[in-house]
Amino acid sequence: MSDKSISTHDAMSQASGSRYFVLEHHPENGTLLGFWLYLMSDCLIFACLFAAYAVLGRNYAGGPTGAELFDLPLVAINTSLLLLSSITYGFAMLEAQKKRLNNTLIWLVVTGLLGACFIGLELYEFIHLIHEGAGPQRSGFLTSFFALVATHGLHVTFGIVWLITLLFQLKRHGLTTENNRRLMCLSMFWHFLDVIWIGVFTFVYLMGVLP
Repeated sequence: MSDKSISTHDAMSQASGSRYFVLEHHPENGTLLGFWLYLMSDCLIFACLFAAYAVLGRNYAGGPTGAELFDLPLVAINTSLLLLSSITYGFAMLEAQKKRLNNTLIWLVVTGLLGACFIGLELYEFIHLIHEGAGPQRSGFLTSFFALVATHGLHVTFGIVWLITLLFQLKRHGLTTENNRRLMCLSMFWHFLDVIWIGVFTFVYLMGVLP
């Protein structure tokens, strides 16, 4: 084989290799599928925490009960804030579909503020309980209560950090395909936290005030 033929063969091999890498792309809906798997694993974590509360929820060890500690009006306000934030995030998604960047940013900011208010009231509740001597070390009931509610609160805090990061990405790059995918993932995460909180509100707070 001549040198010219070898050179031609090498060039074709390189071109073929280049085409291989060019054609390689991000699998369609791969990110959403992976994120669904993550949410399922998160469901298992919360399922364990709910199970622990179901076992320890009546173990007061001579300490205060849920009926004595829980401030239902405050918790109802907090619940309303989180559910309202889910609605405002839905508005942001609608504006994103219409390619209205500024309106999308505004609704995301409103969502973040509502989430921050939720965390603020939850911290106020925790501080008040600890000040009353009802910290997580007081009884099995309070240990499981703080573990479940605080884990949810940490998730909301992470969601707010994620939302702030996404705001900067949207401001810099606009409603690109990648940012729309990130918006969708955060939407799934945020609505997931709403569903978990409805379970917490019903199973922990409403049932906790029953005799």
